[in-house]
Amino acid sequence: MEMKQTPLYELCLKEGARMVTFNGWELPMQFSGVVQEHHSVREKAGLFDISHMGVLRIKGNNPKDALQALLPSDLHRIGPGEACYSVFLNEHGGILDDLIVYDLGEDQNGAYNLLLVINAGCYEKDLAFLKKHLVPEGIAVSDAKGNGVLLALQGPDSSKFIEQLTEESITSLPRFGHQTIFIQGSESNNQEPIFIARTGYTGENGFELLLSAKQGQQVWKRLINEGITPCGLGARDTLRLEAAMHLYGNDLNTDTTPFEAGLGWLVHLEMPSSFMGRDALEAQAKEGIKHKLVGLQLEGRGIARKGYRVFDHTKPVGEITSGSWSPSLSEAIALAYVPIELSEVGTSLAVEIRSKQYPAKVVKRPFYRKGL
Repeated sequence: MEMKQTPLYELCLKEGARMVTFNGWELPMQFSGVVQEHHSVREKAGLFDISHMGVLRIKGNNPKDALQALLPSDLHRIGPGEACYSVFLNEHGGILDDLIVYDLGEDQNGAYNLLLVINAGCYEKDLAFLKKHLVPEGIAVSDAKGNGVLLALQGPDSSKFIEQLTEESITSLPRFGHQTIFIQGSESNNQEPIFIARTGYTGENGFELLLSAKQGQQVWKRLINEGITPCGLGARDTLRLEAAMHLYGNDLNTDTTPFEAGLGWLVHLEMPSSFMGRDALEAQAKEGIKHKLVGLQLEGRGIARKGYRVFDHTKPVGEITSGSWSPSLSEAIALAYVPIELSEVGTSLAVEIRSKQYPAKVVKRPFYRKGL
């Protein structure tokens, strides 16, 4: 199968990117090195090409109510210029994908618009799922990215660099807020509006920008020339793991529910609306869960990877869903599903790494907290 490339592919190669295949795309794994890129985001700012992510537009008459039937989170808690994180569920409460919903409000023709950012590996599945349930309700579902670029500028200095691009203050934009901006000093005389959101996947202050291919290339080059570190999938993974952010396919799948994954705060059973999987989640809320996703801190230099077994003494009780060495904490950390009776902070367990057991302890999530 031919691999897809983003509009920034050649520019990434120019910066020394080492490419890997990820969900059908050729993407940078690293540039200068995972640890260096990681620390750049924690200390200053880093730039990621995330153009492989899916971006869908939901448009029509009252699309919120139509989409509400597929999400456990109350969409009416957000208004134009706001966004929320949520999950798609099946009828058993299993997670089909996680996503961010951006409320764009009414367009000039009076149609209400929502923007959804979904995982690249779930794009075709999610698109079919939405069309099956929304199109019969008179809601149009379309690709909002095309051959465009999606950038993530993350780190404590990210606001400063955004303001250099726009020559406007961005301090009033709250977390999960979004707006349309224009880039000053663009090579094009006909400026195109850029969608910018104060969201991210690193645990730091940051922004995500949706641009045309041409503007994306221009902005990439400008930010790199400003000295921002280009970052790849390796640093993106260590950063999100330190912040205990879930990765679909690892920490979330159709066999896990929001309650088991520690995402019960996304489930708003108090709202009167019916939604896919509601009956299953109501039953689970009443009966309780049997397994829970926990954070583990390992002793020694052993690094737990996805699929490694977790033990309670000699008994296997679960397996790692995500694991890595933490550059910020200088220790090995991991996420794993374990029986609820072993999920309390401070519980001693062990992880099997190359036939040897390494002591591990259940710790609070997130592993890394900004400012510590």
